[in-house]
Amino acid sequence: MRCPFCGNIDTQVKDSRPAEDHVAIRRRRFCPACGGRFTTYERVQLRDLVVIKSNGRREDFDRDKLERSVRIALQKRPVDPERIDQMVSGIVRRLESMGETDIPSKTIGEIVMEALARIDTVAYVRFASVYKNFQAADDFDKFVSELRPGAAAEE
Repeated sequence: MRCPFCGNIDTQVKDSRPAEDHVAIRRRRFCPACGGRFTTYERVQLRDLVVIKSNGRREDFDRDKLERSVRIALQKRPVDPERIDQMVSGIVRRLESMGETDIPSKTIGEIVMEALARIDTVAYVRFASVYKNFQAADDFDKFVSELRPGAAAEE
């Protein structure tokens, strides 16, 4: 593993243990060249996933990109960071276990929305606003009214 501080390729593992979600190994590393210490995470990858965008473009699946978008949706929400990590790991496992290497971005978006809906409604609406490309306040109003059970019946 290359040292992020000096670029040395001969780093040493000082400690290994399971990460909190038990789907990764957390390794503390030391660089003998510069004395820097850093942490790496090792995860099982069942298959290389490829995302097929709505315009037909293909791009390698990026777990970090998925995690960033979920964290943005959950920003300033009362959700434990470990719960977010578990959710992202669950989404990735679900994608890998689908049996396909090519996954439409629409499928990933639907799975993320489903997971966010179970955790936090506000984050669900935030993510949906970007995913569904809301253009006006009416789009929000319509979407939120669909979330409220019985709201349509009262009007």
